[in-house]
Amino acid sequence: MGTVDDLLSALDPADRGAIAHVYDLARDVVPDAEQGLGYGMPALVYRGKPLISVMRAKKHIGVYPFSPDAVSAVAGALADHPGIGLDKGTIRFQPEHPLPDDVVRLLVGARRDQIDG
Repeated sequence: MGTVDDLLSALDPADRGAIAHVYDLARDVVPDAEQGLGYGMPALVYRGKPLISVMRAKKHIGVYPFSPDAVSAVAGALADHPGIGLDKGTIRFQPEHPLPDDVVRLLVGARRDQIDG
């Protein structure tokens, strides 16, 4: 797999916009994050550790903060949002039901704080 930019350039426009928006918010929260890999996936990396990856899967867009604790930190804020699914270390959504910006910022901030820990 290549960089985040490579991933984005290969997506259809609807997915590209939704995924790029999450990455843009993550860069706002952690401006020092760089493009790299996390567990073989294009990701933003902070201090040498994977911060977040956002990828199109067959049936959803997956957000991977590489931390079940970071997902838990935002689970309550997503409880009333339609079309959003949670697993131990993943948040799933569709472009027509995007993640709220404040939740993305909270998620990325939680992961950054773990890395800074």
